[in-house]
Amino acid sequence: MKKLLLTLAASLTLISTAHASLDAKVWPASDMAKQFVKDTVVIGMLASPYGVGWSKNEQLLEYFREARGAGITGHDITLAAASQNWDEFLRQHQKHRSAMAEEQDKYTFVRTTRDIEAAHILGKTAVIWNLQTATVLEEDLGRIATLREMGISSMILAYNDRFRTGSGSLAAYNGQDHGLTPWGRAVIDRMVRHGMMVDLSHTGAKTAADAMAHLEENYPGVPFAFTHSLPAGLYKDEPNATARGCYRNISDEEALRAAKSGGFVSPTFTEWMMDGIWPDDITPVHAADMIDYYVKLVGVDHVGIATDDMFSTELIVAFAKQNADIYNDGGYMIDAFNKGATDSAPLSRVLPAVTDELWKRGYSNEDLAKIYGANKLRVYQQLWQGVPAEQFNQEYQERLRLREQLREFHSR
Repeated sequence: MKKLLLTLAASLTLISTAHASLDAKVWPASDMAKQFVKDTVVIGMLASPYGVGWSKNEQLLEYFREARGAGITGHDITLAAASQNWDEFLRQHQKHRSAMAEEQDKYTFVRTTRDIEAAHILGKTAVIWNLQTATVLEEDLGRIATLREMGISSMILAYNDRFRTGSGSLAAYNGQDHGLTPWGRAVIDRMVRHGMMVDLSHTGAKTAADAMAHLEENYPGVPFAFTHSLPAGLYKDEPNATARGCYRNISDEEALRAAKSGGFVSPTFTEWMMDGIWPDDITPVHAADMIDYYVKLVGVDHVGIATDDMFSTELIVAFAKQNADIYNDGGYMIDAFNKGATDSAPLSRVLPAVTDELWKRGYSNEDLAKIYGANKLRVYQQLWQGVPAEQFNQEYQERLRLREQLREFHSR
């Protein structure tokens, strides 16, 4: 039963919608906003593993074609989650790479932040691999070095359930969060050594707090992040909010600690986590509300964006509804689906309209450039290349100025 639960969790907790990317609405936006997205480094997130989110190469390739057409520079792409092992991670990696090899000139496999900027200039897709589980390590900390060499940029310590590293958010929801383990601390130590970002999304509150304390005490100045987590505070006063809220969402305190570390928090445009709202489609206003909440809380220098996007999860949602008794979240996810939470607003279809909405709220182009990609670039450059945040900010502004000069030259 536990193995079945973990397998289901691996599938269900990756999902966002029943008809996510492929059928999601394209929101109308101004030509100026569409061009701004194309001109800006935009880094989103794609949580669509082979066999769960897609099964045919053309599905993956078409998603990236559309994203490139809209100007999305790159994506943090999940390869493994929940309780998946090393062999499954390698299988996922092979399936993604095999599909991308069909159009190999369209992808840049990121090792440095310059790779991301080069992909933006050349109109390619920047591929930034991530893991949403530490179970792929099995009992070998040495694999972290191998993972980093393969381009894995970040890793979640404990995804949803209880693991050797600590407890995930669903375990915490059920009162089973016993905090970070000694093995979890050893994993963090090795991640810091190799420049891999500690991602605390989907992690139980006590385990996350222990991990943050370990980093703050032993590695002050090393940034950590919640790469795709909605703010619980945004929804707590909604008329239809559930008593406990969505177990995936994070507290203001957690977001503030990530910002204080120099890291970032990214809301994910994923409907079933929008506690008590659950519209037929997540709107640009909803997405802007998430961004705006975090900016007001932690400052514009520490906010990113994510979609946790999927392709089509109709079969998984049907399975979840038929087997709700073994997915132990008190029926929260099923209830959200039943009330219309069937969208995850892929960036290619929503971000220009979000741009128009944020401009209405007084956000500058510089603000949006930070939120859409520059804040992540700063953290990545610090972790991967040891570049201090202040140096990155100076150099990045100079590169933006030069890029604008080139753009003006070519437009004459």
